Amino acid sequence: MKSYSFAALAMLALAPPAAAHEFKIGDLVIDHPIAFETTATAISGAGYMTVTNTGTTADRLVAVEAAFPRVMIHTTTMEDGVASMSHVDAVDIPAGETVSLAPGGFHVMFMGLDGDPFEVGETVPATLVFENAGSLEVVFNVEARDAADMGEMDHSAHGTDH
Repeated sequence: MKSYSFAALAMLALAPPAAAHEFKIGDLVIDHPIAFETTATAISGAGYMTVTNTGTTADRLVAVEAAFPRVMIHTTTMEDGVASMSHVDAVDIPAGETVSLAPGGFHVMFMGLDGDPFEVGETVPATLVFENAGSLEVVFNVEARDAADMGEMDHSAHGTDH
């Protein structure tokens, strides 16, 4: 049995539960990729992150690859008070700017959960594919939903859960 000092245990207890994590490729910094937990019956889940382009040349996120039947980049639009999602071919990452993939906007859809919901504490490995910078392996941490951050979106008509 391992022995831990009281000070070490106290430091662990005070550590933040989900420390931010980031990934870099070239001039791009991908900060805190996350996915929210889903219900047991969800057929899809959503992923979010920010991408900062510290360089002087624009880039584009053109694909996300992961071990699901389909993975797509979507955007959310509001029309007559109803939110709807649609596929986009790419997300522009202008030079010197940060682009957020967040609830209510651009996001990654992991489709085909097939009875295996995203659960808090799990990770979702994926590869981000950028037009100029190339491919980057990242990990989406599955975190608890915070209803205050989710807004009033209803995707039930699309069979999605996020």
